[in-house]
Amino acid sequence: MRLDKFVSSSANLTRRDAARAIAKGRVTVGGDTVRDGALKVAEDAEVALDGVTLTFSRYIYLMMNKPSGYITATEDARPGERVVSELLPPETARRVFPVGRLDRDTTGLLLFTDDGASAHRAISPKHHVEKTYRFTCTPPLTEEMRGALAVGVDIGERDGKGEAVLTAPAVIDGDTITITEGKFHQIKRMFHAVGSEITSLCRVRFAGIELDTTLAPGEWRYLTPEEINLFTGGGNA
Repeated sequence: MRLDKFVSSSANLTRRDAARAIAKGRVTVGGDTVRDGALKVAEDAEVALDGVTLTFSRYIYLMMNKPSGYITATEDARPGERVVSELLPPETARRVFPVGRLDRDTTGLLLFTDDGASAHRAISPKHHVEKTYRFTCTPPLTEEMRGALAVGVDIGERDGKGEAVLTAPAVIDGDTITITEGKFHQIKRMFHAVGSEITSLCRVRFAGIELDTTLAPGEWRYLTPEEINLFTGGGNA
């Protein structure tokens, strides 16, 4: 492929900005400065921008520490609403979409990508991808409440015969809950079903990927190769 395409895709730059960076001598290939954006390079070529090694990927994968008060969407027609895509650089926001949804007041790990197949697999019910949330609630969960959540509760879902469909078993560990489903407001509905109400909810793990606690609310970063491997199905989620 052309060097400018490699740099554009790997550094998330426009082709024009990638070409400018190359022309200014900011890019090296195999340790040598190259100023020709049309140079043909392999996907595994040793390319660096400003001394930082680039890893070619056909897709973009990133995580955000979602703050409260933002809708999980790329755009919203309602005046005054804030959407998570506003927290990304415009060039990046135009290319990626959020993987699944977090409620407006739910915070924490939110993934973005332009890899539709992997995103679909991560949110598809048949793949049972685990999602872990840290919660606070009132009143506090009793052992009886925890036991009910661990078995499955009625949150109003019905099958074709009108019979209640219980939630899949959840894992409760201290102040975290792990589920494998993604129904609308599911955790809030689960807690309500056992007589408690969620007061805060933060996703700390999804598809085997841990929230980077160094990210302040609203900050984001690209996934590491290991995290990409987990997300795309190459690892154990």
